[in-house]
Amino acid sequence: MQLAIPLGRWAFYFSLAGLAIAVLATAWMSLAWWAVLGFAVLVAIGARDILQRRRTVSRNYPILVHLRYFLESIGPEIRQYFIESDTDERPFSREQRSLVYQRAKNIHDKVPFGSLLDVYGDGYEWINHSLAPVEVEGHDFRIEIGTGLARPYSASVFNISAMSFGSLSPNAIRALNAGAARGGFYHDTGEGSISRYHREHGGDLVWEIGSGYFGCRDRDGRFDQARYIENACLDQVRMIEIKLSQGAKPGLGGVLPGAKVNAEIAAARGVPIGLDVISPARHTAFSTPIELLQFIERLRQGSGGKPVGFKLAIGHPWEWFGMVKAMLETGLRPDFIVVDGGEGGTGAAPLEFANRVGMPLRDALLLVHNTLVGVGLRDRVRIGAAGKITSAFMIARTLALGADWCNAARAFMFALGCIQARSCHNDRCPSGVATQDPSRWHMLDVELKAERVRAYHDNTLKALAQLIAAAGLRHPCEIGPEHVVRRRSDTEVQSYETLHHFLQPGELLAGAPEHPVFRRFWPLARADSFDPPASVAALRATKLR
Repeated sequence: MQLAIPLGRWAFYFSLAGLAIAVLATAWMSLAWWAVLGFAVLVAIGARDILQRRRTVSRNYPILVHLRYFLESIGPEIRQYFIESDTDERPFSREQRSLVYQRAKNIHDKVPFGSLLDVYGDGYEWINHSLAPVEVEGHDFRIEIGTGLARPYSASVFNISAMSFGSLSPNAIRALNAGAARGGFYHDTGEGSISRYHREHGGDLVWEIGSGYFGCRDRDGRFDQARYIENACLDQVRMIEIKLSQGAKPGLGGVLPGAKVNAEIAAARGVPIGLDVISPARHTAFSTPIELLQFIERLRQGSGGKPVGFKLAIGHPWEWFGMVKAMLETGLRPDFIVVDGGEGGTGAAPLEFANRVGMPLRDALLLVHNTLVGVGLRDRVRIGAAGKITSAFMIARTLALGADWCNAARAFMFALGCIQARSCHNDRCPSGVATQDPSRWHMLDVELKAERVRAYHDNTLKALAQLIAAAGLRHPCEIGPEHVVRRRSDTEVQSYETLHHFLQPGELLAGAPEHPVFRRFWPLARADSFDPPASVAALRATKLR
Protein backbone atom coordinates (compact mmCIF):
# COMPACT_ATOMS: atom_id res chain seq x y z
CA MET A 1 0.00 0.00 0.00
CA GLN A 2 1.44 3.33 -1.05
CA LEU A 3 1.33 5.97 1.65
CA ALA A 4 0.80 9.67 1.03
CA ILE A 5 3.01 12.09 2.93
CA PRO A 6 0.81 13.73 5.61
CA LEU A 7 0.91 17.50 5.85
CA GLY A 8 2.03 17.40 9.47
CA ARG A 9 5.33 15.76 8.51
CA TRP A 10 6.42 18.55 6.19
CA ALA A 11 8.19 20.31 9.06
CA PHE A 12 10.51 17.31 9.30
CA TYR A 13 11.16 17.20 5.55
CA PHE A 14 11.72 20.97 5.50
CA SER A 15 14.32 20.53 8.23
CA LEU A 16 16.03 17.80 6.22
CA ALA A 17 16.13 20.04 3.17
CA GLY A 18 17.39 22.95 5.27
CA LEU A 19 20.16 20.80 6.72
CA ALA A 20 21.28 19.71 3.25
CA ILE A 21 21.31 23.29 1.97
CA ALA A 22 23.16 24.54 5.04
CA VAL A 23 25.85 21.85 4.67
CA LEU A 24 26.39 22.87 1.05
CA ALA A 25 26.47 26.55 2.02
CA THR A 26 29.38 26.00 4.43
CA ALA A 27 31.73 25.99 1.43
CA TRP A 28 30.98 29.70 0.91
CA MET A 29 29.80 31.02 4.31
CA SER A 30 31.40 30.23 7.64
CA LEU A 31 28.24 31.22 9.54
CA ALA A 32 26.36 28.44 7.75
CA TRP A 33 27.69 26.02 10.40
CA TRP A 34 25.20 27.57 12.83
CA ALA A 35 22.41 26.77 10.39
CA VAL A 36 23.78 23.24 10.07
CA LEU A 37 23.63 22.86 13.85
CA GLY A 38 20.10 24.26 14.08
CA PHE A 39 18.68 22.11 11.31
CA ALA A 40 20.54 19.06 12.66
CA VAL A 41 18.80 19.51 16.01
CA LEU A 42 15.40 19.78 14.29
CA VAL A 43 16.11 16.69 12.19
CA ALA A 44 17.14 14.75 15.30
CA ILE A 45 13.96 15.77 17.12
CA GLY A 46 11.83 14.87 14.09
CA ALA A 47 13.52 11.52 13.62
CA ARG A 48 12.99 10.70 17.29
CA ASP A 49 9.30 11.64 17.00
CA ILE A 50 8.78 9.42 13.95
CA LEU A 51 10.70 6.42 15.31
CA GLN A 52 9.09 6.35 18.77
CA ARG A 53 5.83 4.36 18.99
CA ARG A 54 4.17 5.61 22.16
CA ARG A 55 2.55 8.81 20.84
CA THR A 56 0.78 8.59 17.47
CA VAL A 57 0.32 12.38 17.29
CA SER A 58 4.10 12.83 17.49
CA ARG A 59 4.62 10.34 14.67
CA ASN A 60 2.09 12.15 12.48
CA TYR A 61 3.26 15.67 13.45
CA PRO A 62 7.00 15.47 14.20
CA ILE A 63 8.59 18.70 15.47
CA LEU A 64 5.29 20.63 15.25
CA VAL A 65 3.76 18.62 18.11
CA HIS A 66 6.27 20.06 20.57
CA LEU A 67 4.56 23.45 20.36
CA ARG A 68 1.47 21.81 21.81
CA TYR A 69 3.48 20.04 24.51
CA PHE A 70 5.22 23.33 25.36
CA LEU A 71 1.93 25.18 25.84
CA GLU A 72 0.63 22.36 28.03
CA SER A 73 3.76 22.47 30.20
CA ILE A 74 3.79 26.23 30.89
CA GLY A 75 1.10 26.08 33.51
CA PRO A 76 -2.62 25.68 34.10
CA GLU A 77 -3.50 29.27 33.14
CA ILE A 78 -1.72 29.15 29.75
CA ARG A 79 -2.90 25.58 29.15
CA GLN A 80 -6.49 26.56 29.82
CA TYR A 81 -6.27 29.58 27.51
CA PHE A 82 -4.54 27.94 24.56
CA ILE A 83 -5.58 24.30 24.80
CA GLU A 84 -9.01 24.44 26.41
CA SER A 85 -11.23 27.48 26.72
CA ASP A 86 -13.11 28.41 29.89
CA THR A 87 -16.31 27.14 28.34
CA ASP A 88 -14.62 23.87 27.31
CA GLU A 89 -16.90 23.04 24.40
CA ARG A 90 -15.27 19.66 24.02
CA PRO A 91 -17.60 16.81 25.03
CA PHE A 92 -15.43 15.58 27.91
CA SER A 93 -13.85 17.58 30.71
CA ARG A 94 -10.10 17.73 31.32
CA GLU A 95 -10.52 15.67 34.50
CA GLN A 96 -12.30 12.87 32.64
CA ARG A 97 -9.71 12.66 29.88
CA SER A 98 -6.81 12.93 32.30
CA LEU A 99 -8.18 10.03 34.38
CA VAL A 100 -8.44 7.79 31.32
CA TYR A 101 -4.93 8.67 30.14
CA GLN A 102 -3.47 7.95 33.58
CA ARG A 103 -5.16 4.58 33.91
CA ALA A 104 -4.33 3.57 30.34
CA LYS A 105 -0.65 4.38 30.95
CA ASN A 106 -0.59 2.82 34.44
CA ILE A 107 0.18 6.20 36.01
CA HIS A 108 -0.98 6.51 39.61
CA ASP A 109 -4.11 8.60 40.04
CA LYS A 110 -3.52 9.70 43.63
CA VAL A 111 -3.95 13.44 44.32
CA PRO A 112 -2.61 15.47 47.26
CA PHE A 113 -4.40 18.25 49.17
CA GLY A 114 -7.87 16.69 49.12
CA SER A 115 -10.71 17.02 46.66
CA LEU A 116 -10.34 19.29 43.65
CA LEU A 117 -14.12 19.67 43.37
CA ASP A 118 -16.55 22.09 44.94
CA VAL A 119 -18.20 19.70 47.39
CA TYR A 120 -20.89 22.24 48.24
CA GLY A 121 -21.78 23.00 44.64
CA ASP A 122 -25.18 22.04 43.29
CA GLY A 123 -24.98 18.64 41.61
CA TYR A 124 -22.00 17.27 43.56
CA GLU A 125 -22.39 13.50 44.04
CA TRP A 126 -20.69 10.89 46.18
CA ILE A 127 -21.00 7.29 47.32
CA ASN A 128 -21.49 6.62 51.02
CA HIS A 129 -18.83 4.49 52.69
CA SER A 130 -19.24 1.98 55.50
CA LEU A 131 -17.61 1.86 58.92
CA ALA A 132 -17.31 -1.87 58.27
CA PRO A 133 -15.57 -2.03 54.86
CA VAL A 134 -14.92 -5.47 53.43
CA GLU A 135 -12.19 -7.24 51.48
CA VAL A 136 -13.13 -7.82 47.85
CA GLU A 137 -11.35 -10.69 46.18
CA GLY A 138 -10.46 -9.81 42.62
CA HIS A 139 -12.01 -7.23 40.33
CA ASP A 140 -13.12 -9.26 37.31
CA PHE A 141 -16.78 -8.50 37.93
CA ARG A 142 -19.15 -10.27 35.55
CA ILE A 143 -22.84 -10.58 34.80
CA GLU A 144 -24.50 -13.48 32.97
CA ILE A 145 -26.68 -12.54 30.00
CA GLY A 146 -29.10 -15.02 28.43
CA THR A 147 -29.47 -17.36 31.40
CA GLY A 148 -31.22 -20.52 30.27
CA LEU A 149 -30.25 -20.17 26.63
CA ALA A 150 -28.07 -22.62 24.72
CA ARG A 151 -25.12 -20.20 24.76
CA PRO A 152 -25.40 -17.61 27.57
CA TYR A 153 -22.63 -15.04 27.87
CA SER A 154 -20.72 -13.98 30.96
CA ALA A 155 -19.96 -10.31 30.33
CA SER A 156 -17.70 -7.91 32.14
CA VAL A 157 -19.49 -5.04 33.89
CA PHE A 158 -17.45 -2.65 31.68
CA ASN A 159 -17.05 -3.04 27.91
CA ILE A 160 -16.31 -1.25 24.63
CA SER A 161 -19.38 0.43 23.19
CA ALA A 162 -20.36 0.44 19.51
CA MET A 163 -17.87 2.05 17.11
CA SER A 164 -17.79 0.87 13.49
CA PHE A 165 -14.90 0.06 11.23
CA GLY A 166 -15.06 2.93 8.78
CA SER A 167 -15.61 5.41 11.57
CA LEU A 168 -12.50 4.04 13.30
CA SER A 169 -9.30 3.09 11.53
CA PRO A 170 -8.08 -0.47 10.95
CA ASN A 171 -5.37 -0.17 13.60
CA ALA A 172 -7.81 1.34 16.09
CA ILE A 173 -10.14 -1.66 15.62
CA ARG A 174 -7.19 -4.05 15.97
CA ALA A 175 -6.00 -2.40 19.18
CA LEU A 176 -9.48 -2.30 20.74
CA ASN A 177 -10.14 -5.95 20.02
CA ALA A 178 -6.69 -7.07 21.15
CA GLY A 179 -7.15 -5.12 24.39
CA ALA A 180 -10.58 -6.69 24.90
CA ALA A 181 -9.13 -10.17 24.33
CA ARG A 182 -6.39 -9.60 26.92
CA GLY A 183 -8.73 -8.05 29.47
CA GLY A 184 -11.67 -10.43 29.10
CA PHE A 185 -14.34 -7.92 28.08
CA TYR A 186 -16.37 -7.47 24.94
CA HIS A 187 -15.98 -5.25 21.88
CA ASP A 188 -19.18 -4.01 20.20
CA THR A 189 -18.70 -3.90 16.42
CA GLY A 190 -20.96 -0.92 15.76
CA GLU A 191 -23.38 -1.13 12.83
CA GLY A 192 -20.55 -1.34 10.25
CA SER A 193 -20.50 -5.13 10.81
CA ILE A 194 -17.56 -7.47 11.37
CA SER A 195 -14.36 -6.65 9.50
CA ARG A 196 -11.22 -8.73 9.25
CA TYR A 197 -9.64 -6.36 11.75
CA HIS A 198 -12.22 -7.37 14.38
CA ARG A 199 -11.19 -11.00 13.99
CA GLU A 200 -7.40 -10.86 13.99
CA HIS A 201 -6.98 -10.99 17.79
CA GLY A 202 -10.02 -13.09 18.77
CA GLY A 203 -11.60 -10.74 21.30
CA ASP A 204 -15.27 -11.29 22.19
CA LEU A 205 -17.62 -9.46 19.82
CA VAL A 206 -21.14 -8.14 20.17
CA TRP A 207 -22.39 -7.85 16.61
CA GLU A 208 -24.54 -4.76 16.21
CA ILE A 209 -27.12 -4.86 13.41
CA GLY A 210 -28.49 -1.49 12.35
CA SER A 211 -31.13 -0.44 9.86
CA GLY A 212 -28.69 -0.95 6.97
CA TYR A 213 -28.28 -4.65 7.91
CA PHE A 214 -24.58 -4.49 7.09
CA GLY A 215 -23.09 -7.96 6.99
CA CYS A 216 -26.55 -9.54 6.63
CA ARG A 217 -28.20 -7.72 3.71
CA ASP A 218 -29.24 -8.50 0.18
CA ARG A 219 -28.57 -6.30 -2.85
CA ASP A 220 -31.57 -4.11 -2.06
CA GLY A 221 -30.49 -3.50 1.54
CA ARG A 222 -33.06 -5.83 3.11
CA PHE A 223 -32.31 -8.35 5.85
CA ASP A 224 -30.86 -11.62 4.54
CA GLN A 225 -31.23 -14.59 6.92
CA ALA A 226 -28.60 -16.78 5.23
CA ARG A 227 -25.91 -14.07 5.43
CA TYR A 228 -26.92 -13.36 9.01
CA ILE A 229 -26.35 -16.97 10.04
CA GLU A 230 -22.84 -16.94 8.56
CA ASN A 231 -21.72 -14.15 10.90
CA ALA A 232 -23.95 -14.94 13.88
CA CYS A 233 -22.59 -18.47 14.21
CA LEU A 234 -18.96 -17.34 14.44
CA ASP A 235 -17.55 -18.45 17.81
CA GLN A 236 -16.12 -14.97 18.35
CA VAL A 237 -19.62 -13.43 18.19
CA ARG A 238 -21.03 -13.74 21.70
CA MET A 239 -24.22 -11.68 21.43
CA ILE A 240 -26.28 -9.93 18.76
CA GLU A 241 -27.55 -6.39 19.30
CA ILE A 242 -30.21 -4.69 17.14
CA LYS A 243 -29.59 -0.95 16.97
CA LEU A 244 -32.93 0.85 17.06
CA SER A 245 -31.35 4.25 17.70
CA GLN A 246 -28.11 5.70 19.04
CA GLY A 247 -27.25 8.48 21.44
CA ALA A 248 -25.28 10.52 18.89
CA LYS A 249 -28.20 11.11 16.53
CA PRO A 250 -31.38 9.24 17.53
CA GLY A 251 -34.07 9.24 14.87
CA LEU A 252 -31.61 10.04 12.09
CA GLY A 253 -30.14 7.75 9.44
CA GLY A 254 -26.78 8.22 7.78
CA VAL A 255 -24.90 8.18 4.48
CA LEU A 256 -21.37 6.90 3.95
CA PRO A 257 -20.16 8.65 0.77
CA GLY A 258 -19.07 6.34 -2.00
CA ALA A 259 -15.60 7.91 -2.05
CA LYS A 260 -14.98 6.37 1.39
CA VAL A 261 -16.34 2.90 0.52
CA ASN A 262 -13.10 1.08 -0.23
CA ALA A 263 -12.77 -2.66 -0.79
CA GLU A 264 -12.38 -3.52 2.90
CA ILE A 265 -15.35 -1.46 4.07
CA ALA A 266 -17.44 -2.87 1.22
CA ALA A 267 -16.49 -6.44 2.17
CA ALA A 268 -17.36 -5.93 5.83
CA ARG A 269 -20.69 -4.27 5.12
CA GLY A 270 -21.73 -6.33 2.11
CA VAL A 271 -22.12 -3.32 -0.19
CA PRO A 272 -20.69 -2.36 -3.62
CA ILE A 273 -17.35 -0.57 -3.75
CA GLY A 274 -17.46 3.14 -4.45
CA LEU A 275 -21.23 3.66 -4.08
CA ASP A 276 -23.01 5.68 -1.39
CA VAL A 277 -24.13 3.52 1.55
CA ILE A 278 -27.39 4.59 3.14
CA SER A 279 -28.46 3.72 6.68
CA PRO A 280 -32.21 4.38 6.83
CA ALA A 281 -33.70 6.13 9.83
CA ARG A 282 -35.87 3.07 10.60
CA HIS A 283 -35.79 -0.68 10.14
CA THR A 284 -37.55 -2.53 7.32
CA ALA A 285 -37.50 -6.01 8.92
CA PHE A 286 -40.21 -5.01 11.42
CA SER A 287 -42.65 -2.15 11.93
CA THR A 288 -44.41 -2.84 15.24
CA PRO A 289 -43.31 -3.81 18.76
CA ILE A 290 -44.64 -7.35 18.28
CA GLU A 291 -42.76 -7.71 14.99
CA LEU A 292 -39.58 -6.50 16.72
CA LEU A 293 -39.85 -9.29 19.28
CA GLN A 294 -40.55 -11.84 16.55
CA PHE A 295 -37.44 -10.60 14.73
CA ILE A 296 -35.42 -11.03 17.95
CA GLU A 297 -36.63 -14.62 18.23
CA ARG A 298 -35.69 -15.20 14.60
CA LEU A 299 -32.17 -13.90 15.24
CA ARG A 300 -31.82 -15.98 18.40
CA GLN A 301 -32.70 -19.18 16.58
CA GLY A 302 -30.42 -18.31 13.66
CA SER A 303 -27.47 -17.81 16.01
CA GLY A 304 -27.83 -21.17 17.72
CA GLY A 305 -29.22 -19.77 20.96
CA LYS A 306 -26.97 -16.77 21.63
CA PRO A 307 -28.31 -13.80 23.60
CA VAL A 308 -30.10 -11.25 21.41
CA GLY A 309 -31.22 -7.79 22.47
CA PHE A 310 -31.52 -4.24 21.26
CA LYS A 311 -29.98 -0.83 21.85
CA LEU A 312 -31.98 2.37 21.88
CA ALA A 313 -32.01 5.96 22.95
CA ILE A 314 -35.36 6.65 24.59
CA GLY A 315 -37.63 9.12 22.81
CA HIS A 316 -41.43 8.90 22.92
CA PRO A 317 -42.27 6.95 26.12
CA TRP A 318 -45.32 5.27 24.57
CA GLU A 319 -43.09 3.53 22.02
CA TRP A 320 -41.00 1.99 24.77
CA PHE A 321 -44.13 1.07 26.73
CA GLY A 322 -45.51 -0.58 23.58
CA MET A 323 -42.43 -2.84 23.43
CA VAL A 324 -42.97 -3.91 27.04
CA LYS A 325 -46.67 -4.56 26.44
CA ALA A 326 -45.65 -6.69 23.45
CA MET A 327 -43.41 -8.73 25.78
CA LEU A 328 -46.37 -9.35 28.07
CA GLU A 329 -48.77 -10.24 25.26
CA THR A 330 -46.48 -12.56 23.29
CA GLY A 331 -44.27 -14.05 25.98
CA LEU A 332 -41.29 -13.12 23.79
CA ARG A 333 -38.55 -10.87 25.17
CA PRO A 334 -35.03 -9.68 24.48
CA ASP A 335 -32.24 -11.10 26.57
CA PHE A 336 -30.83 -7.63 27.12
CA ILE A 337 -31.45 -3.96 26.41
CA VAL A 338 -28.68 -1.38 26.07
CA VAL A 339 -29.84 2.13 26.97
CA ASP A 340 -27.87 4.75 25.05
CA GLY A 341 -28.04 8.21 26.61
CA GLY A 342 -28.76 11.19 24.38
CA GLU A 343 -25.51 12.75 25.58
CA GLY A 344 -23.47 9.81 24.28
CA GLY A 345 -22.13 8.90 20.87
CA THR A 346 -18.77 9.08 19.09
CA GLY A 347 -20.19 9.60 15.62
CA ALA A 348 -20.40 13.01 13.98
CA ALA A 349 -23.94 14.39 14.10
CA PRO A 350 -25.81 17.64 13.42
CA LEU A 351 -25.45 20.02 16.37
CA GLU A 352 -29.13 19.96 17.30
CA PHE A 353 -29.17 16.16 17.34
CA ALA A 354 -26.00 15.95 19.43
CA ASN A 355 -27.28 18.46 21.98
CA ARG A 356 -31.07 18.33 21.94
CA VAL A 357 -32.41 14.98 20.71
CA GLY A 358 -32.76 11.89 22.88
CA MET A 359 -33.35 11.38 26.58
CA PRO A 360 -30.22 11.71 28.78
CA LEU A 361 -28.90 8.44 30.18
CA ARG A 362 -30.05 8.94 33.77
CA ASP A 363 -33.68 9.58 32.83
CA ALA A 364 -33.74 6.91 30.12
CA LEU A 365 -32.21 4.25 32.35
CA LEU A 366 -34.67 4.98 35.14
CA LEU A 367 -37.59 4.70 32.73
CA VAL A 368 -36.42 1.37 31.29
CA HIS A 369 -35.53 -0.13 34.67
CA ASN A 370 -38.77 1.02 36.33
CA THR A 371 -40.94 -0.28 33.49
CA LEU A 372 -39.40 -3.76 33.60
CA VAL A 373 -39.67 -3.84 37.39
CA GLY A 374 -43.26 -2.66 37.20
CA VAL A 375 -44.29 -5.56 34.93
CA GLY A 376 -42.22 -8.23 36.70
CA LEU A 377 -39.68 -8.77 33.89
CA ARG A 378 -36.61 -7.11 35.36
CA ASP A 379 -35.04 -10.38 36.52
CA ARG A 380 -35.31 -11.83 33.00
CA VAL A 381 -33.99 -8.90 30.96
CA ARG A 382 -30.50 -7.53 31.56
CA ILE A 383 -29.81 -3.82 31.10
CA GLY A 384 -26.61 -2.25 29.79
CA ALA A 385 -26.00 1.50 29.78
CA ALA A 386 -23.80 3.87 27.78
CA GLY A 387 -23.35 7.63 27.78
CA LYS A 388 -20.19 9.52 28.80
CA ILE A 389 -18.99 6.88 31.27
CA THR A 390 -15.27 7.11 32.05
CA SER A 391 -14.65 6.35 35.74
CA ALA A 392 -15.38 3.76 38.41
CA PHE A 393 -17.70 6.20 40.19
CA MET A 394 -19.68 6.73 36.98
CA ILE A 395 -20.05 2.97 36.65
CA ALA A 396 -21.20 2.69 40.28
CA ARG A 397 -23.65 5.58 39.85
CA THR A 398 -25.11 4.01 36.70
CA LEU A 399 -25.50 0.60 38.33
CA ALA A 400 -27.24 2.28 41.27
CA LEU A 401 -29.87 3.60 38.85
CA GLY A 402 -30.66 0.12 37.57
CA ALA A 403 -28.06 -1.00 35.01
CA ASP A 404 -26.36 -4.40 35.13
CA TRP A 405 -23.28 -3.30 33.18
CA CYS A 406 -21.83 -0.27 31.39
CA ASN A 407 -20.29 0.40 27.99
CA ALA A 408 -17.96 3.23 26.96
CA ALA A 409 -16.85 4.47 23.55
CA ARG A 410 -14.96 7.76 23.83
CA ALA A 411 -13.15 6.64 26.99
CA PHE A 412 -11.60 3.75 25.08
CA MET A 413 -10.78 6.14 22.23
CA PHE A 414 -8.83 8.21 24.78
CA ALA A 415 -7.02 5.03 25.83
CA LEU A 416 -6.00 4.63 22.17
CA GLY A 417 -4.50 8.12 22.23
CA CYS A 418 -7.40 10.26 20.96
CA ILE A 419 -6.74 13.91 21.88
CA GLN A 420 -10.30 15.01 21.03
CA ALA A 421 -9.21 17.10 18.06
CA ARG A 422 -12.77 16.70 16.72
CA SER A 423 -11.55 15.85 13.22
CA CYS A 424 -13.38 12.51 13.11
CA HIS A 425 -15.58 13.57 10.20
CA ASN A 426 -12.92 15.03 7.88
CA ASP A 427 -10.47 12.09 7.83
CA ARG A 428 -7.67 14.18 9.37
CA CYS A 429 -7.55 12.61 12.83
CA PRO A 430 -4.05 13.44 14.15
CA SER A 431 -3.92 10.40 16.44
CA GLY A 432 -4.78 7.84 13.74
CA VAL A 433 -7.90 6.66 15.60
CA ALA A 434 -10.78 7.98 13.49
CA THR A 435 -9.39 8.10 9.96
CA GLN A 436 -9.09 5.91 6.89
CA ASP A 437 -5.94 7.75 5.74
CA PRO A 438 -3.25 5.01 5.83
CA SER A 439 -0.46 7.55 6.29
CA ARG A 440 -2.08 8.46 9.62
CA TRP A 441 -3.49 5.20 10.98
CA HIS A 442 -0.36 3.20 10.17
CA MET A 443 1.40 5.27 12.84
CA LEU A 444 -0.90 3.94 15.58
CA ASP A 445 1.04 1.13 17.26
CA VAL A 446 -1.41 -1.75 17.79
CA GLU A 447 0.60 -3.61 20.42
CA LEU A 448 1.17 -0.57 22.61
CA LYS A 449 -2.39 0.78 22.30
CA ALA A 450 -3.93 -2.64 22.94
CA GLU A 451 -2.05 -2.79 26.22
CA ARG A 452 -3.34 0.67 27.12
CA VAL A 453 -6.91 -0.40 26.36
CA ARG A 454 -6.47 -3.41 28.64
CA ALA A 455 -4.79 -1.33 31.36
CA TYR A 456 -7.52 1.31 31.34
CA HIS A 457 -10.21 -1.36 31.74
CA ASP A 458 -8.24 -3.21 34.42
CA ASN A 459 -7.38 -0.12 36.48
CA THR A 460 -10.95 1.18 36.28
CA LEU A 461 -12.34 -2.09 37.62
CA LYS A 462 -9.70 -2.09 40.36
CA ALA A 463 -10.96 1.35 41.37
CA LEU A 464 -14.55 0.04 41.26
CA ALA A 465 -13.55 -2.81 43.56
CA GLN A 466 -12.11 -0.29 46.03
CA LEU A 467 -15.28 1.79 45.89
CA ILE A 468 -17.66 -1.06 46.61
CA ALA A 469 -15.36 -2.49 49.30
CA ALA A 470 -15.37 0.90 51.06
CA ALA A 471 -19.18 0.85 50.89
CA GLY A 472 -19.27 -2.58 52.55
CA LEU A 473 -20.26 -4.44 49.36
CA ARG A 474 -18.68 -7.38 47.57
CA HIS A 475 -19.99 -7.08 44.00
CA PRO A 476 -21.18 -4.14 41.89
CA CYS A 477 -24.59 -5.80 41.52
CA GLU A 478 -25.18 -4.96 45.20
CA ILE A 479 -25.01 -1.21 44.59
CA GLY A 480 -28.41 0.37 45.13
CA PRO A 481 -29.87 3.89 44.94
CA GLU A 482 -29.41 4.26 48.68
CA HIS A 483 -25.63 4.23 48.27
CA VAL A 484 -25.28 7.30 46.02
CA VAL A 485 -26.03 10.83 47.23
CA ARG A 486 -26.54 14.09 45.32
CA ARG A 487 -26.35 17.65 46.63
CA ARG A 488 -29.41 19.65 45.59
CA SER A 489 -28.32 22.93 47.16
CA ASP A 490 -26.07 24.24 49.94
CA THR A 491 -28.56 22.96 52.52
CA GLU A 492 -30.16 19.90 50.88
CA VAL A 493 -28.83 16.47 49.93
CA GLN A 494 -30.74 13.39 48.83
CA SER A 495 -29.85 9.81 48.09
CA TYR A 496 -30.89 8.45 44.71
CA GLU A 497 -33.45 6.36 46.58
CA THR A 498 -35.40 9.47 47.64
CA LEU A 499 -34.39 11.72 44.74
CA HIS A 500 -35.83 9.42 42.06
CA HIS A 501 -39.09 7.50 41.90
CA PHE A 502 -38.67 3.71 41.84
CA LEU A 503 -41.58 1.39 41.04
CA GLN A 504 -42.35 -1.71 43.07
CA PRO A 505 -42.34 -5.16 41.41
CA GLY A 506 -45.60 -5.69 39.53
CA GLU A 507 -46.85 -2.17 40.18
CA LEU A 508 -47.71 -1.51 36.53
CA LEU A 509 -49.74 -4.71 36.33
CA ALA A 510 -51.92 -3.45 39.15
CA GLY A 511 -52.63 -0.17 37.35
CA ALA A 512 -50.79 2.97 36.28
CA PRO A 513 -48.78 4.41 39.21
CA GLU A 514 -48.71 8.03 40.30
CA HIS A 515 -45.59 8.80 38.27
CA PRO A 516 -46.83 11.26 35.62
CA VAL A 517 -45.20 9.60 32.60
CA PHE A 518 -46.58 6.17 33.47
CA ARG A 519 -49.98 7.60 34.43
CA ARG A 520 -50.25 9.49 31.14
CA PHE A 521 -48.85 7.06 28.56
CA TRP A 522 -48.82 3.50 29.94
CA PRO A 523 -52.58 2.93 29.51
CA LEU A 524 -52.41 4.30 25.94
CA ALA A 525 -49.39 2.37 24.62
CA ARG A 526 -50.03 -0.40 22.07
CA ALA A 527 -48.16 -3.64 21.44
CA ASP A 528 -49.22 -3.68 17.78
CA SER A 529 -48.07 -0.20 16.78
CA PHE A 530 -45.41 2.47 17.34
CA ASP A 531 -47.95 5.12 16.36
CA PRO A 532 -48.79 7.79 18.95
CA PRO A 533 -51.83 7.21 21.18
CA ALA A 534 -55.10 8.57 19.85
CA SER A 535 -55.16 11.42 22.37
CA VAL A 536 -51.67 12.56 21.32
CA ALA A 537 -52.56 12.31 17.64
CA ALA A 538 -55.73 14.33 18.26
CA LEU A 539 -53.73 17.04 20.02
CA ARG A 540 -51.34 17.22 17.07
CA ALA A 541 -54.26 17.54 14.66
CA THR A 542 -55.67 20.39 16.74
CA LYS A 543 -52.37 22.29 16.55
CA LEU A 544 -52.21 21.84 12.78
CA ARG A 545 -55.62 23.42 12.14
